[in-house]
Amino acid sequence: MVSTETTAPTLTTTRKRIFSIDVFRALTMLTMIFVNDLWSLSGIPTWLEHASADDDFLGFADTVFPCFLFIVGMSIPFAIQQRIGKGESYGQILVHIALRSIALLVMGVFTVNIPDLNAQAMGMSQEWFQILMVLGFLLVWNQYPQENGTTKPIFRALQLAGVALLVYLALTFKGGAANNLTGMTPQWWGILGLIGWTYLTCAVLYLFLRDKPALLITAWAFFSLFTIAGHSGWLRSLWPTGPHDWILGNGAFSSFTFAGILATLLLTRLQQTEKTSQLPLLFVGIGVLFLLAGFSARTFFIISKIHATPTWIFLCCGIAFILYAFVYWLVDMQGKARWFDPIKPAGTSTLTCYLIPYVYYSVANLSGISLPDALKVGGIGLLKSFLFALVVIGITAVLGKLRIKLKL
Repeated sequence: MVSTETTAPTLTTTRKRIFSIDVFRALTMLTMIFVNDLWSLSGIPTWLEHASADDDFLGFADTVFPCFLFIVGMSIPFAIQQRIGKGESYGQILVHIALRSIALLVMGVFTVNIPDLNAQAMGMSQEWFQILMVLGFLLVWNQYPQENGTTKPIFRALQLAGVALLVYLALTFKGGAANNLTGMTPQWWGILGLIGWTYLTCAVLYLFLRDKPALLITAWAFFSLFTIAGHSGWLRSLWPTGPHDWILGNGAFSSFTFAGILATLLLTRLQQTEKTSQLPLLFVGIGVLFLLAGFSARTFFIISKIHATPTWIFLCCGIAFILYAFVYWLVDMQGKARWFDPIKPAGTSTLTCYLIPYVYYSVANLSGISLPDALKVGGIGLLKSFLFALVVIGITAVLGKLRIKLKL
């Protein structure tokens, strides 16, 4: 898949910005908002939704999160190289990685607890909890203007207010049934928490292995094989009383992200050798191999996102490589980046875009205003959800102009 020479291609020699990465991220976020709104619809095709845990089936919604992790992986080498280019030490970069990961973990814990909130015991509705939660996130992690590289005291005060708000929400949280109330717990960490742990693992490994492509490939193989070992029962035979997952998802999420890292490594090699015209065909070929591996693995494992099976990993990696090949051809080779300007904020303000629906749904519920049922059924409903995703991206764009943008 990637050259195994002793020296990896450096990213400082890339000649131009790779717009397809931002576009792919924007398309993935657009799709994520769309599928996350499908719960509000009825009478829609089953293949669009998430498959149940034990169904041997790949729903369209089941492919979105893997594609996002893939693009996270593609972005990691560029982000780390940019910091190295600025003269940052390994220690400084590790601190940055840790702070980003902690922020995602905190957000993940908050969001994953929302469905369990006991409004009567806490004295606060789920809607108001979500609104205050997002407000706290914005106060703490907004991209505030800086003077001479430092944040103004007024903005520091806003950040402290955000920290205080989140601490209050966490300490006063009451979840579960009235006779068995619980506080805020990590549970399965939520989507943002899963991204946080995966980013922490893969970014740290890439930082120390970035000049050793053979070891980067080995890291991807390790996570992929670890998933197979977990679902084959090999890990259980080694430790019968051990945890179900030795590492998060038994390596599934890191496998997606490292596939993205290797994609960037290959892309960079093609840029340096001036062979980028070969990228679409090469990535499609890699994608087909992943798909074949996925169909072969189906002999042993079902396709299941919930169980994070090897079959799901291979099929979704194949889809990600093929989709990115098309986006690269269209955006970077055909110069059609402007076609995607309307959804650009979803690729540059991704976290803000992801959190807006929490506020949107809360405000809608509190207002008591809802769309007619006729607009939430079948094809019309799907159009509604797609337009909803575009509205969320539009709100993200407006907030960006007001300098309200989450940046970790």
